[in-house]
Amino acid sequence: MWYNYREVIILEKKTSFFLRFYREMIDEIKKKKAVATVYFIFRFIVIAIGILMLISGNYEGALLCMLTLVLFLIPAFVEKTFRVELPTPLEIITLIFIFAAEILGEIAEYYVRFPVWDTLLHTVTGFLAAAVGLSLIDLLNRSDRFKIRLSPVFVAIVSFCFSMTVGVVWEFFEFGMDVFVGTDMQKDTVLSAISSVMLHPEGKNIPVVIRDIESVAVNGSALNVYGYLDIGLYDTMKDLIVNFIGATVFSVFGYFYTKYGKTSKVVESLKIEKA
Repeated sequence: MWYNYREVIILEKKTSFFLRFYREMIDEIKKKKAVATVYFIFRFIVIAIGILMLISGNYEGALLCMLTLVLFLIPAFVEKTFRVELPTPLEIITLIFIFAAEILGEIAEYYVRFPVWDTLLHTVTGFLAAAVGLSLIDLLNRSDRFKIRLSPVFVAIVSFCFSMTVGVVWEFFEFGMDVFVGTDMQKDTVLSAISSVMLHPEGKNIPVVIRDIESVAVNGSALNVYGYLDIGLYDTMKDLIVNFIGATVFSVFGYFYTKYGKTSKVVESLKIEKA
């Protein structure tokens, strides 16, 4: 009985901590009327979808809705924890991005119905990650605690590299999920031609090209695809390429912003400031 009572006390403390944390995040969100409006609208929609998922027995979808609600708190968590001020446009874009990726992309199956959806989100990721990278460097440049001062060129380069690193790490995550969990985050591509040295009859390092592929069979059973099924390579490279484009575009904005001062409304609307 004493052991069970102790467990109850620990559980109550943990519950109290999470409730207090949640209230603090909500209070942080309410400080900006526009952000709060978007947040509460999205939260209502996600909760409603989550309830429908539970009723229909789609527990995976319900868990995804719960994850989405947690992800919605990330901007407020960053502001509260690191004592920085996220610009309103960045917070709203982040909320829209999370909703578009998790609810529309996964539950509404936009990733399958609209192949360009994934491309669009990865492009936005590259752009926003570069904005975060530039903000971090800008905060360091203006901090009295650090004597380092990077030139506009290096600020743009670091911003670009930060964004690309985020993109690469995300692809690592997708690959890990596909290999160890059995998901299909790295979407497949149907190809009509392939080139591989593994098909060379003498085992030489000479690629053998097969064109006009119309069907593929696995273990004697034909797949319902009209070509060779690429397992994720093209999707990964496409994601990194559009991430590269988004990162490059913002880095160019960041270069001119750093060199000539506050002349870019794009950078100003996305740049994180110290609270």
